[in-house]
Amino acid sequence: MTDAPRATRGRPRVGSPALLEEAAFELFLENGYAGTTVEQISTRAGVSRNTFFNYFTAKSDVFWVGLDASIDRVAASLDVSSGGGDARSTEALRDSLLRAAKLLGPSDVPWVLTHFELIGSTHEVMASAIGRATRLSSVIERGLGDSAPAAVSRSLAFACVAAVVAAMTSWAEAGPGRGSLAPHLEQALSPVLTGFTAP
Repeated sequence: MTDAPRATRGRPRVGSPALLEEAAFELFLENGYAGTTVEQISTRAGVSRNTFFNYFTAKSDVFWVGLDASIDRVAASLDVSSGGGDARSTEALRDSLLRAAKLLGPSDVPWVLTHFELIGSTHEVMASAIGRATRLSSVIERGLGDSAPAAVSRSLAFACVAAVVAAMTSWAEAGPGRGSLAPHLEQALSPVLTGFTAP
């Protein structure tokens, strides 16, 4: 009779976005952003350089792990709720954005927003932020589908991205008692959506 296979716990996965984020932020505080390399981040996290690039395409990507996940959630939500008339699409957009924002609590503020003076306005960081804004606007525009003329959908998408940026800035500035992103986003987003749905 053969022994039943024993349940064994596998070795913990080496490396993760969170582990690399933590190592990067420690090094940014010690050496500044420009003075920190991907190799140093990988070494501090105890992983290879290749492992870093399994998760990120550039050093600046470590700032946006939570935001990237939120954009993914908005995209999935809008894909599920796509269709219907203009009012329904605008309401679905609002719900999708606020639902994602509610999942971002006080400790989820992108590190770069609370340490911008340390990081500085580097081209790489700005390009990574613009990349996320462009992706979010594309997600929104695609989610709106044919509910409005292309120019209107594009304008609404860019206006919503501006509201998200304004909300994230006020959220970061609110300090440790800031709560979730949702109330900040609702305040910034409401006049935008009201303006686009007004007769």
